[in-house]
Amino acid sequence: MIVLGLSGSLTHDPSAALLIDGELVAAAEEERFLRDKHAKNRWPYHAARFCLDFAGVNPDQIDYVAFPFAEIGFTHPGRLHFARRYWYAPDRALDALFNGNRHFRRNRRGILQLMADLGIDAGRSPFVPVEHHLAHASSAYHLSGFKGKCAILGIDGKGEYATTFFGYGENGVIHKIKEFYDPDSLGGVYGALTQFLGFEMLDGEFKVMGMAPYGDPEKYDFSRLWECDGRNFKVNTELVNVVGLRRYKDQRRGYYFSPKLIEWLGPKREGDEIDDPYIDYAASIQKLLEETSLKLVETYLGDILRESGRLCFAGGVALNVKLNQRLMALPYVKELFVQPAASDAGTAIGAATYVANARGEKIKKLKHVYLGPAYTTEQCLKAINEHPEKPQWKKIADVPKTGARILAEGNPMAWFQGRMEFGPRALGCRSILGDPSHRGVADRINAQIKYRERWRPFCPSMLDTVAAEILQTDHPAPYMTFAFTVAESWKKKIPEVVHEDGTARAQIVDRETNPLYYALLEELEKLRGVPVVLNTSLNRRGEPMICSPTDALNMFYGCDLEYLMLGDILVTKAVKE
Repeated sequence: MIVLGLSGSLTHDPSAALLIDGELVAAAEEERFLRDKHAKNRWPYHAARFCLDFAGVNPDQIDYVAFPFAEIGFTHPGRLHFARRYWYAPDRALDALFNGNRHFRRNRRGILQLMADLGIDAGRSPFVPVEHHLAHASSAYHLSGFKGKCAILGIDGKGEYATTFFGYGENGVIHKIKEFYDPDSLGGVYGALTQFLGFEMLDGEFKVMGMAPYGDPEKYDFSRLWECDGRNFKVNTELVNVVGLRRYKDQRRGYYFSPKLIEWLGPKREGDEIDDPYIDYAASIQKLLEETSLKLVETYLGDILRESGRLCFAGGVALNVKLNQRLMALPYVKELFVQPAASDAGTAIGAATYVANARGEKIKKLKHVYLGPAYTTEQCLKAINEHPEKPQWKKIADVPKTGARILAEGNPMAWFQGRMEFGPRALGCRSILGDPSHRGVADRINAQIKYRERWRPFCPSMLDTVAAEILQTDHPAPYMTFAFTVAESWKKKIPEVVHEDGTARAQIVDRETNPLYYALLEELEKLRGVPVVLNTSLNRRGEPMICSPTDALNMFYGCDLEYLMLGDILVTKAVKE
């Protein structure tokens, strides 16, 4: 069975994923091809085209096209809840009651047109919609490889109407326990505060999380943002998750918070340099998110977790590694699987796995997320020869050894290898690397290449042979989805990847899934005694991760990087006189 999953249901992060006989063989995000971060209001044409071409699949071979947004019935509690809670905006409330599937109809028209553009006959390859949060749940549960019963958690801004999902999986079947509905959204409130703190919603939540350890979570009481007794959850729509006339507006732009939030907390943050009191606000919202999530998990999933010890997590909030660290610390959680593309891009995978499973396919465990395009040496040389900067280059016989030497000398290096990662994390194929034992390398990358705020952490990739010693746990961590407390003995060895609170968002590298990256780490260990690299995504600020050799060269000549390892070709900059 061949299932093509397509996402983009909520006007951002469109992607495509291809499932063949229960195995995920290709997946990519449209932004990487368009060079437009989040590719808002676009459909995943290039991503889908790549998936089909990579697998050698013709459009007429596709059995189903799965999509993570479904039609919601008139009596569904989500529609009624939305209408009741948005009573102050009667146009929105009435629309939910009497035109509550307008977004679904728009999505269906868009995907049917995309299918036609791709040459997929909708009569032969049916369009199959899947509820948004079921797609999130499937993306985590069906790819986790967990056997037996396990708990499933889904938290994001919103899907059709649901915002938060509690359930469990058993024998391949996903069971709902409880959902919360818009505007009662943990992710939505965190996103509104992200806007207040000066960042883009659906993009800057990582920055809020990075800012939080620098602040005092006890300095301000944010409990008025929502009510939660452990069973019920209700957002204060006088302050956040607001629509219509309640929104704060600035320069004709509406925000997801109200003027009353400004009256309470003061003006929203502007620019990169202002920290006080905003770092304390970040600490407060992070603490509130963690404590409320844990309280709800205890209520709705506690019994299942005590029975099974296994938890699957997806949705945009699943990328909050500090929350994940708290979940892992629960005494009854033995193993946590966070779908590595947990935000809406990953729903293409979830829709495909849900449809395939429902039709009797056994879904294979996710082994890695190196699921995008790869490029040959010949393609890299073609990009070099065509580039206007006339790059200076040479072929390298031993890529790991040469790369490790560059790093050991204190230099950052762009590392472009193999298949592009799916999801927001660079995992050793589209990365900027540094030696984390060299003090100042993170500042150098920030100042010359990434232009990131000072409080945003860089992450370590490390060999599996030392991970347990450094991270003080043997929990699997191949995808940078967890924060761990770094052992005291290692904090001084790798200072450039340890955050303000003593944690690191780590990737544990194994030889089987990325042998070249593993070899690079081994060579660096020989030179410096440190089997760890600083790893950040190969892109400049505000851009998507690099996809092609041409993208890599454009990025290289648009910043102060001096070394680019493009496959087995080392590109360097000519010395300026």
